[in-house]
Parts: sequence; C-alpha cells; structure tokens
Amino acid sequence: MSFRINTNVAAMGALRNLNGTSSDLNRSINRLSTGLRIVNGSDDPAGLIASENFRAQLGGMDAALRNNQDALNFAKTADGALDEMSRLLRDARALAVANGNGTYDADQKQANQTQLNNILNSIDRLASTTSFGRKKMLDGSAGVQANINNLNVITNVYTSGSFAGTTLNSNGTLGVNVTTAAGRATLTGTQAYTAGTVLVGAGQFTLNGKTFETTAATTRDQLVDMVNAAIGETGVSATVNGGNQLVLTNTQYGSDKAVQLTTSAGVINTAAGSASDVGEDAVATVSYTVGGATTTAAFSRGKGLELRDVSGNVIGLNASANSVSDKGNVIQVFTQGAQFQVGANAGETVTLNLGNMSASNLGLGSVDITGTSVQTALESIDSAITNVNTLRANIGSFMKNTLESNMRALGVAKESLAATESSIREVDVAQEMTNYTKLQILQQSGISMLAQANQAPQAVLSLLQG
Repeated sequence: MSFRINTNVAAMGALRNLNGTSSDLNRSINRLSTGLRIVNGSDDPAGLIASENFRAQLGGMDAALRNNQDALNFAKTADGALDEMSRLLRDARALAVANGNGTYDADQKQANQTQLNNILNSIDRLASTTSFGRKKMLDGSAGVQANINNLNVITNVYTSGSFAGTTLNSNGTLGVNVTTAAGRATLTGTQAYTAGTVLVGAGQFTLNGKTFETTAATTRDQLVDMVNAAIGETGVSATVNGGNQLVLTNTQYGSDKAVQLTTSAGVINTAAGSASDVGEDAVATVSYTVGGATTTAAFSRGKGLELRDVSGNVIGLNASANSVSDKGNVIQVFTQGAQFQVGANAGETVTLNLGNMSASNLGLGSVDITGTSVQTALESIDSAITNVNTLRANIGSFMKNTLESNMRALGVAKESLAATESSIREVDVAQEMTNYTKLQILQQSGISMLAQANQAPQAVLSLLQG
C-alpha cells in the first residue's frame, strides 16, 4: 500500500460516482416534475419516434371524430328538409285524391290545383335553399347529377348515389337497354256493333268498380262516350276496333293497372259474365360506363314506364320509346357528392350523395289534377314520395351504419392508442419515486464518502511529523 498527496484516487472515484448519481437524480426530478418518462430524445430515441407517431395519430383521430359529428349534423339537416318535403307530398296526394271526386265542380278542383302548385313551389324552395353553412344540399350540388341526353327516350331520372352496390363516384354515362316493354291492360268486347248508331240495349256493366246503366235508346257511340267520360274514376278509355267491337284500355301502363269488367248480356259482351286483364311493367338492363369499364344492373322493380333498381335509382321511360331495344347512352352522370374525412389516415373517406330534389327532378314538373289526369298525377306523386323516402332511408343508413358506427370504432381505437402512447412516454410515478429515493440516499452517501476521501491524504502528515 502506498500513500500519495498529489493524486487522491479515492476522492476522484467518489466524485465520479457522485456526479453520475447527481445526473440520474436530476433526470428523475425532471421525470417526476413533468410526468413523462421521455422528456427529450436522449431519454429513449426509439420510444420517442413511436410516441410522436402515436401522438400524431391521436390528433388525427380527434379531428376525425369532429368531422364525423359535423357529417352527422350535415345529414340531419338534409333529413329535416326531406321530412318537410314528405309532409308536402302527403298533402299533395290528398289534394289529388280529393279532385278525383266526381262531386267537385271546376272551381273546387282549381282551388286544389292552386294549393298543389304552391306545394310544388315550396318543394323547389326547399331544394334550392336548404344548406349547411354556405354549402347547398338538395339542389344537386351535393350528390350525383344526371342529365338526360334524349328526352324522346327518357322523361326523368332520379339517382340515389349508388349503382349495382357501389357508390357513383366518377363521371360517366348510363345506357338503357329495354328488355321488356311496358304494357297496358286491355279487354276487347265480344259484342259487335256495326255502326255508331246501333242500339246497345238496356243493361248494366261495372268497370273498375264503377257501375254504368244503359237504356234501350243507348247507342254504341253513346256507350263509348259514357266510358270515356269516367276516365278520371276508372282509368279506362274505350275505342272501337276494326271488328266493330269495344276495346277497353287502361290509360296507364303497369302490372298494378287493370281492366276489370262485369257486364250483362249484349252490353260490350255477347254473354253476361266477368273478365279482366292487367298491364305489364317495363324492364331494362342499365349500364354505367366510366372510361372503358362498364357495370350493369337490372332495373326490374319499377311499375309501368318507370324503371327502378334495388339501389333506388329511377328512370322514367317515354311512352314513345316503349319498345324492346337498346336506347344507347341516354343519360350523363356527374358525381359531386359531399365527401367527409372520417378517419385519421389518407383514404379514410365516405361520400353522401343527396341529389337534386326539385319538383321537376322528382317527376312533378307539370302535375294537373283539374281534368282527367288525376290518376297520372297520383302516379307521379307516389313516385316522388318513394324517391324522397328512399333518400331519407339512405341518409338514415349513412348516419347509423356509417357515421355512428365509425365514431364508436374511433372512440375505442383512440382509447387503446392513447393507452399505448402513455405507456411509452409517461412515467410510472410509483416506480420513479422508488428510484428517486434510492438516488437521494446515494447522493447523500456519495457526498459523505467524498468528504472522507478528501480527508485521507492528511494521514501522510503523521509520517512527516515522525
């Protein structure tokens, strides 16, 4: 063992250990005062990278949750306006039904027509003014816009925003290939009347629920006029064919339109009895073409000249084009739906297509309930009601199954991600307090040992004194 004065190795070692302890103690104090395990990059470089990525993701999730709530409010605003449209359309239908009453005079029918016109104006006002902030919602600028290229083939188009199970999200064309033409219910009488002045004879017949009486003085032409005068109630017109027989034809196309006849002998038919016939619905295959890709869907759920698919899209076929043939690309589609960023990452978006809900786009451009067109008006109003209800159902599904579901999933993901980020970045206070207490004790003992080590060279003095 040697004794030196100039170099105190023990003190140097004690000082080095004391500096290390002091550094660790300062870091522990920093952690406890901030609540973080990683205060700067030197604490845990890899952990810092993971933590910062998680924090960025959490910030995106917070924004996405706000976006979802905004989207819900957007959809609720549209649904509220459509609810009012539904009420207006119900009132319009009631007016049309009322005008089918034969007891109403011309003034009463015109009064109802005036109310109906006001209703249509209100529908147009709702379609053009409903907005969320400054964004219009029901004028076609927040959904799929369909423009008709040939009005001789197509009379009206309503798009739900989806086609063949997919969202319409690209501009393209719709081609209509009619595979089944619409038909009207028709009955041909068996009684032949060789001239318009031929007497029908006394009798009775019931046509679509309305009963008619003929007398011994009723002629064939008067019989025809009798039927045609009641078109507004029966929906059936009468003509005479080349065989001098009466032809009864429903004025409307479709399987839900019938001609039901019960007659006594000699009136329309030679023998007493009943007969009936129903119409046929048009069916078409519609193609959606974008660039060189084509998707097809069957439009087989409509009535009469109205083509409808499972997605709620509606195409009105012009009666002049009611034939089995490929009509070509007669509709141009422009997509401009309201898109929402509902996730924290790129590409996590959803689209809500609202479409144009103006009266003309709903097929109510010219609805007349003052004359014999009440049945046609009812058909148009019923179709409009269906279209509005379909859109409301789509909005409801979007809110419930897309937005609300996504918000629940985002909430769980955010909770789990926050827990992971916390475990990486934040300090375990109990564990750190244990470490802090240990470092305090080490610091105190280190200071004491440094003092002892500094006193050690004084022992050499006793040797010099001797």
